Order: sequence, then structure tokens, then C-alpha cells
Amino acid sequence: MDRFYQRFVSWHTFISFFYFSMKKIIAGVDEVGRGSLIGPVYAAAVILNKNINKKEIKDSKQLNKIDREILSNYIKKNSIWALGSASIKEIEKLNILNASLLAMSRAVKKLKVKPHLVLFDGNRSPKLKSYNTQTVIKGDQKIKEISAASIIAKVSRDKLIFKMSKNFKKYKWDLNSGYGTRDHIAAIKKYGITKYHRKTFSPIHYILSLQKK
Repeated sequence: MDRFYQRFVSWHTFISFFYFSMKKIIAGVDEVGRGSLIGPVYAAAVILNKNINKKEIKDSKQLNKIDREILSNYIKKNSIWALGSASIKEIEKLNILNASLLAMSRAVKKLKVKPHLVLFDGNRSPKLKSYNTQTVIKGDQKIKEISAASIIAKVSRDKLIFKMSKNFKKYKWDLNSGYGTRDHIAAIKKYGITKYHRKTFSPIHYILSLQKK
């Protein structure tokens, strides 16, 4: 397994080096909010400028809130970037996987420059005609373009959730980002389900089913 993993990492490193050496444009794409119980799912697509300092760019989950916000602003000033999202209704209609792919597709299509290669975090990517695409497992930890996308997507969605939380303070979305923490679930049971909750998600769907009985 370790030998296979090393080959896998080396292969993707080779891809990145090859495309950079050929002066090709690479975009990284990542999404955020798949596991949240509320709100839309966000995705970002990023093409980094050649002169950007990549040293501090890493997976958004490895950064604290302040560092994420600082890096997000820095990346935006030194890259071509775009956001895509899928609404609560789209999540409920398509399921969260397909909605996430839709958000990623929208982000890529909104880029002002068409990349020669689009690298997606994970093992699934949207179907994009006339685009060269590649998935990278744990890409947010290996590919700087994907790491940058994870940062912009996370900061952007967190800002939206923070605004939403102002009218629903009892749910503490500003602290849990809408994820199914103990406090959030307790608040749902006590105060009910809001218009921002994803009604097809298991905890919400289960609570709704109990209310119908």
C-alpha cells in the first residue's frame, strides 16, 4: 500500500511539473460544505500567478480562521479565481454529491481564463466538455492550486454562514458552520428546523419524520 501511495504521489507530482514546465495553465478546484446541515455547497477554482509565494498555501483544514482569511485575500490578489455554488433546493433535488459537482463545474466555467488542465480534489469530477480534467485524492494537501481553492471556498462560505447565523443565534452556526455538532442537533430539536436546513440530510429528515407521526 505504501509503495502504491508513493507511486501515486510521484505520478501527480510529475503531472504538475510537466504542465508547469510546458507553461500550461493549471486550475485547482475544491468544494466546501458537503457535510453541513445548512446552506449551499460552495466550490472555488483557482489559477495561481507564477510569482505567487506558495510556501504558506496549504489545505484550509490545516489553517486557523485568521490565517485562512489572510491567505484568501492574498490568493485572490495573486490569481485568477472564481466561485460556484449549488443551492439548498439543488442539493435536495440532486443529492449532495451531484450538487457538489455542479458547484465545481460552475466555478470552472466562471474562470476568466480557460485552463489547459483542471485538477479536482477527491476521486470524482464533473463532466466538462472541452476541458482536460484530472482527480487527485487528497489533492488539497498535494496540489497548491487545489489548496488555494479550498481556502477561498472555505472563507467565502463561512462569511455567508456568519451572515445567516445573525438571525438564528440559538443554532450557533457562526461556531459550527452548520455541521451536526451536539449543540446544533440539540438546538434543532428544541427550536425546530429552519428554511436553511437541508431537509434530505439524515438528522433533519429523521426529525421531520418524527414530527409527522
